[in-house]
Amino acid sequence: MSPNLDEVRLCANQLHAKGEHWRGEAFGWDAEYSREQAQPALDSKMSFTPADFCIGESGIWFFSLMWEHGRWQPPAEFLDERSLLPEPS
Repeated sequence: MSPNLDEVRLCANQLHAKGEHWRGEAFGWDAEYSREQAQPALDSKMSFTPADFCIGESGIWFFSLMWEHGRWQPPAEFLDERSLLPEPS
């Protein structure tokens, strides 16, 4: 079962507000937050390394947020839930 995305977003935004690297478990999934870095990532055309948050397991259920337009802009989101079965009605 996947967590409520609004709750995940709230958690990610709280970590982003603190601006400190964090790795652990959230909502029953492995998760990690990395803060923005002034230097660009290796082989990147961006002028900095954006903050990001990810949770889940690739290929099962995965959700990420990346503040690619800057610390104070809304993050881009990516959700992969292709492997989840639909919830019974």
